[in-house]
Amino acid sequence: MCGCGEPRWAWGRCAPSPMLLLSLLLSAAPFGLLGEETRQVSLEVIPGWLGSPQNLLHIRAVGTNSTLHYVWSSLGPPAVLLVATNTPHSSLVVNWSCLLSPEPDEGLMVLPKDSIQFSSALVFTRLFEFDSTNVSDVAAKFPGKPYPPYPLAEFSWNNITDSLDPATLSATFRGHPMHDPTNAFANGSLAFRVQAFSGSGRPIQPPRLLHTADTCQLEVALCGASPRGNRSLFGLEVATLSQGPDCPSVQEQLSIDDEYTPAVFQSPIVRAFFGSQTNFCAFNLTFGASTGPGYWDHYYFSWSMLLGVGSPPVDTLSALVLGIMAVALGAPGLMLLGGGLILLLRHKRYSEYQPIN
Repeated sequence: MCGCGEPRWAWGRCAPSPMLLLSLLLSAAPFGLLGEETRQVSLEVIPGWLGSPQNLLHIRAVGTNSTLHYVWSSLGPPAVLLVATNTPHSSLVVNWSCLLSPEPDEGLMVLPKDSIQFSSALVFTRLFEFDSTNVSDVAAKFPGKPYPPYPLAEFSWNNITDSLDPATLSATFRGHPMHDPTNAFANGSLAFRVQAFSGSGRPIQPPRLLHTADTCQLEVALCGASPRGNRSLFGLEVATLSQGPDCPSVQEQLSIDDEYTPAVFQSPIVRAFFGSQTNFCAFNLTFGASTGPGYWDHYYFSWSMLLGVGSPPVDTLSALVLGIMAVALGAPGLMLLGGGLILLLRHKRYSEYQPIN
């Protein structure tokens, strides 16, 4: 297996915005796949096979002429598969015996295959931790001295059914290491909260990212885990797969190593859908900065992103702001215009009198 590029580092002020990963998935979306104003969204937990944990979530967003399939999974490392089709009648098919086998190819399919217009995936492979106390000593390469990472394929995850909320179209994968000799996660967890949308708008909870019916939101939160240093920074390794040969460019530096390759293919849903697909890129996102604020302040961090198809949603000025601007900018103009009219009328009134010889 070979990657299409080396892993990238980004942190501190140069860290990617929440739109970075959105752009990774949008970059290959076909122009013919038009966006939908609204979609009929349903969430379904795919029942496990022979009592296996229920950790496969299917979000189906149906539009007039298309369907978006988001398949979220904690089988192996947390991952999401995004498939866009040009029909409102496409469906997800899961063959559990194949999916859980050593060769899961075609254990997960979207049918009909010829309706697929775009497909990609994100795999969250490792949780990093750095000691940023003497960050100047290693700033040329990393955001701090690295501790051994936490492989997310070795986490134990909750039953996704327990957190399913049809009212908000959301669900949460929450996990901790299966082997935790230091008890760092005795009172902590790593959570992936996903939320779908039937139309455009903003969620109630921060950071209230602008979304459309063609997007889905992910919030990653680390809460309560004991850091291994006094000023620890945390980060995530993220791999993205696509059928294109090129990697997007970001502010980058070399990663710790190139051992992320096998972790990508520990994700059964990625292997099942893409088969021998090997074009991928890895990005390492670090949260916070050595100067603070950091995780050590409250033992908590969260980061949100959007993924989907079509053009990224763009913020526009609200009607209230436009109204305030109109009043603020228009009032002086009206005053000047009114003053000019008064002077003109006074001049005309005085000019009606004839001079006396």
